[in-house]
Amino acid sequence: MNSNDIKSLIAILIILLLSTVLALAGSHEGARVFGGIPLFTLGVAIAFIIQWIAFIPAYLKQTEKFFDLTGSVTYSLVIIVTVLLSPKIDTRTILLMILVLIWAIRLGSFLFRRVMKAGEDERFRELKKSSIRFLLTWTLQGLWVSFTLAAALAAITAEKRVDLGVIGYIGLVIWIIGFAFEAIADYQKNKFRSLPENKGKFINTGLWSISRHPNYFGEIVIWIGIAIIALPTLESWRWLTLISPIFVALLLTKISGVPLLEKRADEKWGNQEDYQEYKKVTPVLVPKLSWK
Repeated sequence: MNSNDIKSLIAILIILLLSTVLALAGSHEGARVFGGIPLFTLGVAIAFIIQWIAFIPAYLKQTEKFFDLTGSVTYSLVIIVTVLLSPKIDTRTILLMILVLIWAIRLGSFLFRRVMKAGEDERFRELKKSSIRFLLTWTLQGLWVSFTLAAALAAITAEKRVDLGVIGYIGLVIWIIGFAFEAIADYQKNKFRSLPENKGKFINTGLWSISRHPNYFGEIVIWIGIAIIALPTLESWRWLTLISPIFVALLLTKISGVPLLEKRADEKWGNQEDYQEYKKVTPVLVPKLSWK
């Protein structure tokens, strides 16, 4: 076992520790099933179990093509199972399930089509050669699902029930805005890349003229909306589940999203004056008011 494998193993243990803390906090005074198992904890466990099961054929076949699709399926299964097992199903519960399913199905199918068209996801080219490092990526996806869904799961599994109210509708409006940004941005970029004359070029039109990463902006806003919808049901240790939108924002802006794409874009177009001008006048994330 080399040093990278050891680091990956340590990372897996840290991920499981963090997820355990989340499960304990989210389960506080929450619903229990099957003779005493906290429903929130069960949802977190399902998220990881699905990843580890999917990892086996993925490693044996040395493929990452259904990685994103597995993530989408995991979100859907976790939210559906927790809702079906919840002893109290109200308007907030149904709304959260519908919103998560809409987001997961759209994004999962979009990413799956993209990787099938590309043939591979370059991020996994070296990782999948090592069983432990490849397992780490699947375990990270379990963490991603658990932390992203945390606020929604806390509301769904809460013993305390509160009418949807004004806060719930505000959260819904914010979710719609975020979803529109993400879906439209993905559509615009996909259409731009499909045109032969745009091969090798960067997109700077539509939503991409007011933000360099409008899809990531939309993603963050989506989970802020979900957290706001869940907000009235939170109390005590369950407040920690508000880490959900914070986790998404940090992941996309500091770790796996924006930094990687900015670096890749600089390598491709960094010497072009038009790209330098685009970077100068276009915000990295939060859109500007003017439109191109």
